[in-house]
Amino acid sequence: MPVYEYVCSDCETRFERRVAWSAADSVDCTACGGSHVRRAVSRVALMGSDSREIPVQAGSGGGCCGGSCGCGGHRA
Repeated sequence: MPVYEYVCSDCETRFERRVAWSAADSVDCTACGGSHVRRAVSRVALMGSDSREIPVQAGSGGGCCGGSCGCGGHRA
């Protein structure tokens, strides 16, 4: 079962819940028991969605001219 993040509109509590996909929209708040709960965008899903958040070092391998492709760095 997937883990979803929720935010309660009544008490502003943010919580995670492991629920079946078919029941993902019918969850009550774990703090106040309220039913005004909406699914939130997961912080994990946001991590790395913007390439500025992932540090990239030149010459660290992994791509062409990064040392692992065997091109020799395209040195003239």
